[in-house]
Formats: sequence, C-alpha cells, structure tokens
Amino acid sequence: MNIVLSDAHYDFQKGLNARAYFKVSDHEMGQDLVQETFLKTWKHLVNGGKIHMMKAFLYHILNHLIIDEYRKRKTSSLDDLLEKGFEVGTDDTEHLFNTLDGKILILLIKSLPEKYKEVINMRFIRDLSLTEISLITGKSKNSVAVQVHRGLLQLKMLYGHAY
Repeated sequence: MNIVLSDAHYDFQKGLNARAYFKVSDHEMGQDLVQETFLKTWKHLVNGGKIHMMKAFLYHILNHLIIDEYRKRKTSSLDDLLEKGFEVGTDDTEHLFNTLDGKILILLIKSLPEKYKEVINMRFIRDLSLTEISLITGKSKNSVAVQVHRGLLQLKMLYGHAY
C-alpha cells in the first residue's frame, strides 16, 4: 500500500498541482490541496478501501477539495467584508441629475413658441408617436417631425442659456 501511494505521488503530483493551481490561482493553496488529496487517499487505503484506478481517484478527491475551497472562500470573504462594516450602497446621483434635468426641461418647454410647445409636449411628455400626433393635430407626419426637431433645437438653446 505504501509503495502504491508513493508511486502515485511520483507519477501524478505534477499534474495534480497544475490542476489545483489552475483552479484556485494560488500555488501554496494548490499544493495544500494536493497534499490533502494524498492524505485522504492514504486514510481511505488504511480503512480498507479499494482503489481501482489511482489517477481517477486522486483527481476525483482533488476536484471535491477544490469545490470545498470555492465554497469556503466565497462565504468567508463575504462574512469578512460584512464584519469589517462593508455595506452595499447605491449611487442615486445619476438618477437625481436626470430627474432634475427633466424638471428643468419641462419648465423650459413652457417658454417655447406655441406650435413647438404642443408637439414637444405630446412627443416627450405624453409619449405619443409621430403618427398619433399627426392624427391629433391634423398635420402631416413629416411636418410634425420637422416641428419636433425644431422645437428640440430651441429647447437645447434654452437649456444651454439656463446653465
């Protein structure tokens, strides 16, 4: 039994170390996992267990140890962060600026000429399509699109003057 395990260590140790390092990205941790793999194999043999294919058995044990390490690492690192006072925060700054800009633009729409105010209001406040606006106003879809475009240009100029 001792000779079999030492032969297995000689034959498979490099491959096991390479696999462990590839999975955990830490040489020392990988070597520890490989040593624990051989320790578990030795305990299995001492307890009378049979191993039909040594290489497959070693890789099977190593894979389970790697999975256990993943599980330990995720929970412990999150627990460590929480213990250190880490709190998941949200950054509402962009939402706040968008809301304020939207309110300013709504106020600026009121200062547009009447023909632009009406189509801009329908298009962006009431969220109507160009076809719907043309049906409501009785104007062609093309003229509505032109008025929306010109109204936006004037709105941009007003917004630029406001700031």
